[in-house]
Amino acid sequence: MGSTEGCPSEESDSADAVLNYIGQILMKEGLENGTNMFSDATLQAAEKSFYDVLGEKYPCSMNQNVEGPIKNFTCFCNYYGCKNIVTANNSGESSLVCNLCQLKSCYVLAPPPVEYTFQSKSSSSLQSFSPPINFGNTVSDSQSFLPFEDGIKETYWGLHPHGNHMKKHHQEYQLEPQRKNKHLAVYNEVPDEQLEMFDKVLLFNNGDDESVVCNPGASNGEATRKRERVKRRDLVDLRTLLMHCADAVGNDDLKSANEVLLQIKQHASPFGDGSQRLAHCFANALEARLVGIGSEIYAALAAKKMSTIHMLKAFRLSVSACPFKKMSNFFATQTIMDLAEKSTRLHIIHLGVLYGFQWPCLIQRLSERPGGPPLLRITGIDIPQSGFRPASMIEETGHRLANYCERFNVPFEYNAIAQKWETIQIEDLKIKKDEVLVVNCLYRFRYLLDETVMESSPRDTVLNLIKRINPDVFILGIVNGAYNAPIFTSRFREALYYFSALFDIFEANADREDQDRMVFEQEIYGKQILNVVACEGAKRVERPETYKQWQVRNMRAGLKQLPLNQEIIKKVEGHVKLRYHKDFLVDEDSQWLLQGWKGRILYALSCWKTA
Repeated sequence: MGSTEGCPSEESDSADAVLNYIGQILMKEGLENGTNMFSDATLQAAEKSFYDVLGEKYPCSMNQNVEGPIKNFTCFCNYYGCKNIVTANNSGESSLVCNLCQLKSCYVLAPPPVEYTFQSKSSSSLQSFSPPINFGNTVSDSQSFLPFEDGIKETYWGLHPHGNHMKKHHQEYQLEPQRKNKHLAVYNEVPDEQLEMFDKVLLFNNGDDESVVCNPGASNGEATRKRERVKRRDLVDLRTLLMHCADAVGNDDLKSANEVLLQIKQHASPFGDGSQRLAHCFANALEARLVGIGSEIYAALAAKKMSTIHMLKAFRLSVSACPFKKMSNFFATQTIMDLAEKSTRLHIIHLGVLYGFQWPCLIQRLSERPGGPPLLRITGIDIPQSGFRPASMIEETGHRLANYCERFNVPFEYNAIAQKWETIQIEDLKIKKDEVLVVNCLYRFRYLLDETVMESSPRDTVLNLIKRINPDVFILGIVNGAYNAPIFTSRFREALYYFSALFDIFEANADREDQDRMVFEQEIYGKQILNVVACEGAKRVERPETYKQWQVRNMRAGLKQLPLNQEIIKKVEGHVKLRYHKDFLVDEDSQWLLQGWKGRILYALSCWKTA
């Protein structure tokens, strides 16, 4: 096993790596202003033409009331300052009463968009319509795991050092032939000055890290904050009230639940301390559950596109304040470098590839390897996106990675598969005998349904596939949460404990006045909380398990755990201790690398192979 001492300064990896890579992606998709290219009226007219051709009735528009269980409810307010009260009318139906004076924005609900599957033999009417290139793009992780029709959307291309351009070897689309070129045209070259800016924060460097990470000490006004927290907690214990409300909801005691919820909302705020912000998110989720439209609201929020600037700044804050993502990427990169120290072919199967920001650092380090880089093959796998281009995101990820490989003269091949993980076959992965094989999945397994929803658990199906793949190493990162219980009150309690730690991290490492903090807490954490609390069945896609549960599951699937590399552990411990708040923890247990906050384990990493 190779040493980590000769590599570039991993500790100097910039805190803005995730931010800038995602920024590059969003700029490519033309979303700088956070808006669609076409107006709502244009999109609705185009959608209506599809329904007319198909002989179906066009559903209600975005500004009409939604029929069904939410017919008396036309909007769900954003998290920013809206005071909602759940009331019940004489007919027993619930509704939301919004204080419009404090409402900054609202989400108007509409039926879920109809998904079309185009065959190669399309009618002329269908061929005449060309949707905007960013239509249906930029969905969240959890949204991508909502139900989607089965089917493989696969693309494969290669890049070799003898040519300075990418050669497309193979395509399989369900779209008409003339549209294939349009898909590839989405990718444009990035200006040199932008690439230079991205390189400063995305790739390893040998100098000192000039990026600003969190201040381990107290921030300005910390003493004042503590006094404010003491005063508020003398008045009300929001966590206890939340549990009382959850108990009432679990017992179908709507009157008591509404009364406690009203009391919570009088003290909760997205602008207050960590406890108040936490209570604000959980109160919104409880409210949605009481109304009975949690799934509809979650679908609307998942479809809502966050503006580019808000997303970039929110991720910058997250990576600066928390070491979890940076240390996870370093753990995986160094494990792969040690394994492929002398190999000539390296194949990485990435379950949940998304934007691929994990790999530019590996590409750079492979280019600096003594004896030259190996042929790098990446199979990027993710769930199909809804909309007209289900494989567009992972295809464009391949283009960007090919660009990095070309610049660093690393031979490269990419295979994009947009498909439900549990339906993937070994033949789809194009595995070759003479290559070092790595399976990588960081924090995405929690979106797969388990045996409580489906008798044939997709989690076990994917693990059995990994066993049959027989990789040299399977790198697994998991969210160490216990809020996957079928009983609502138990799930609520565990989710409250887990997210309390996440909100407390921001309280200790970011200013309350920071708008980016509020965006991350309310738009990202808030959406996850909504799914856990207000959704049930297959619509509840947030389903984490503890690392001990995953250990049992993996061993049952025929995998055996590999020992941790102690040099990597020391690097991670040293980096977190030097650059982050003293309450972040790095620990080991049963060959798992554990990361957490104030004694609570939040994330865990480990390595496996076929037994």
